[in-house]
Amino acid sequence: MRWDNLTLDADEAARLPGYRDAAVVRRFDAPEALDMRFYEVHSRSALNRVPERSRMPFRWTINPYRGCTHACVYCLDGETPILMADGRTRRLADLSVGDEIYGTRRVGAYRRYEPTRVLAHWSSVKPAFRVTLEDGTELVASGDHRFLTRRGWKHVTGSGHGAEQRPHLTTNDVLLGTGQFAAGPVIDDDYERGYVCGMVRGDGTIGTYDYPRAGRSHGRVYRFRLALKDEEALSRTQRYLRDAGIATDAFVFQAAAGARAQISAVRTQRQRDVEAVEALVRWPLDPPDSWCKGFLAGIFDAEGSCSGGVLRISNGDATIIRWIELCLTRFGFDHVVEPPRPNGVRCVRLGGGLAGRLRFFHLTDPAILRKRSMDGHALKTAGSRKVASVEPLGLSMRLYDITTGTGDFIANGAVSHNCFARPTHRYLDFDAGRDFEREIVVKVNVPEVLRIELARPSWRGEHVALGTNTDPYQWVEGRYRLMPGIWEALRDARNPCSVLTKSPLLLRDLGLMRELAAVTDFTASLSIPTLDEKAWRATEPHTPHPRARLEAVAELNRNGIPTGVLIAPLMPGINDAPEQVEPLLAAAEEAGAVSIGGIALHLRSDVRQIFMDWLRGTRPDLLPRYQRLYARGAYAPREERARLSALVRGRGRRAPTWRLRARERPALPGPTGRSAGDQQPPREVAPLPRLGAQQALF
Repeated sequence: MRWDNLTLDADEAARLPGYRDAAVVRRFDAPEALDMRFYEVHSRSALNRVPERSRMPFRWTINPYRGCTHACVYCLDGETPILMADGRTRRLADLSVGDEIYGTRRVGAYRRYEPTRVLAHWSSVKPAFRVTLEDGTELVASGDHRFLTRRGWKHVTGSGHGAEQRPHLTTNDVLLGTGQFAAGPVIDDDYERGYVCGMVRGDGTIGTYDYPRAGRSHGRVYRFRLALKDEEALSRTQRYLRDAGIATDAFVFQAAAGARAQISAVRTQRQRDVEAVEALVRWPLDPPDSWCKGFLAGIFDAEGSCSGGVLRISNGDATIIRWIELCLTRFGFDHVVEPPRPNGVRCVRLGGGLAGRLRFFHLTDPAILRKRSMDGHALKTAGSRKVASVEPLGLSMRLYDITTGTGDFIANGAVSHNCFARPTHRYLDFDAGRDFEREIVVKVNVPEVLRIELARPSWRGEHVALGTNTDPYQWVEGRYRLMPGIWEALRDARNPCSVLTKSPLLLRDLGLMRELAAVTDFTASLSIPTLDEKAWRATEPHTPHPRARLEAVAELNRNGIPTGVLIAPLMPGINDAPEQVEPLLAAAEEAGAVSIGGIALHLRSDVRQIFMDWLRGTRPDLLPRYQRLYARGAYAPREERARLSALVRGRGRRAPTWRLRARERPALPGPTGRSAGDQQPPREVAPLPRLGAQQALF
């Protein structure tokens, strides 16, 4: 990848927890970087101590990046309609950062609907599940997605015991929300005619007037006028009239004064246009559904109100009231015609609460947004929202998720949100799913900070391992080039170190690695879980090909860099079959691997849920086995780990228990000023290929 032709934008700043200064947020115009954000921060430290309880044979690591673009293996279907703050809906896949939508917020004893903004939007391919409600609503989501029920937030899938224990949906649950969304109208000629009919009959003035006019055979005047304070409805009507070939002129009917808003209007006095309007608003003999939807939208914009949680449409014309009733009945709306007022005006009141009002708005799509607001309305159960079934679709789909200001959103009538995190990313306020792959923290000053820390008198020159958390040679390293500075600092300090990576990109720094190996103990290892094409694509779809990694192993060893292969993670039933492992062992030996190690899969906290969900959707036959193996924690039982280790024991040019000792080396210039004669005594080190660390799975 050539980076010099790419655009680089410092388009925003963000403050991350744990960092004093704001991070510069950059995006790169490269295929691999689409939808990714890179947070450039100045770290206060480079060396990270490994917790004492860890089973790793080293105590210090360096992680120049947080997050990983390899994306080895939430979240709703992109077609899911999301409730926007204007009362309309939009496909989840079509949302953008900054869009205003509805969420909920607890106020006193109730949750209430509240406008909020989309803060992040991402997608991922994951096993999909269908949640079906008794009212016919279908929601396609990942197993980790959560919906709000009468009993609180619940995941789509889970278990009542064992490793997957967590609150999850059952057929006893009832989802909270607005009720299933209705499909919006098709804006065709019939809809436009119906809308104009409702607007003009509800609020327009149209007619022919005769006046005595000197010198004229008649004094007939043609006039059409529509005046409104709401520009949305007026502009829509003018546009629909224009579509019908009717030209109108806009003007200010009444200027704003004090608290009184301006009223704008459109008009025409051309005989042909006025007669065309009259023809357009005639009652149809057999109106299609589209006309009825347009008419309800138009008459609501002209004569409707929605306040105090009640939707009403008022008019003094009995014929118009009758047409409103007929159209509402056609679409199954519960409604009541109230007794006439003293002035003869009657109101049609819509029933069904918020769910009924929202269905009316979605089905008919009125233009005036202020009448569609549901701000502050209490969240209640609408309709038959009981869960009827939760079933795996048996396939992986591209699913989408968003982050909002309220932490939730309304997905096809259900209050929904997703908030699990990978442990290493959570403290930054990122989630651990797509954020781990799309929100990358770049510690741009790590090489400089590392030099300072290595030069401190308190530093004892302990072994430092790179690649134990996130891959230091993920593809964005090709842009930031942090690793050369890190290797130079370690070389000049003659500090023993090792690197684990999935990427052949480390060959770029081969010269520095040779210099490093000349002055201190340095080893490399490439993680290669399998040569099985199907298993590789299923578990590590965005990583370099395993064969390319083996070629890197061979090249490093040819250049005198002790390099091994780490078969990690070894996953029972997925990549541990002898016919899968043996070809990899043979290929690793052919590449000159100085050691070949294997690590059993370990599943910590939230990663366990992601992996179990992946199993449920792709390998349900293995689910009981993994639930049993990981019922007591992150690690498989000792006997299982021993079985997996035995698959690779003793392979490679050296046994995996090899040790390296410091050798007599020529002095290199550096801040330590040490010569070969005053180096520290030889010490045993635990090179990374021997035990290693499992890198990110998902």
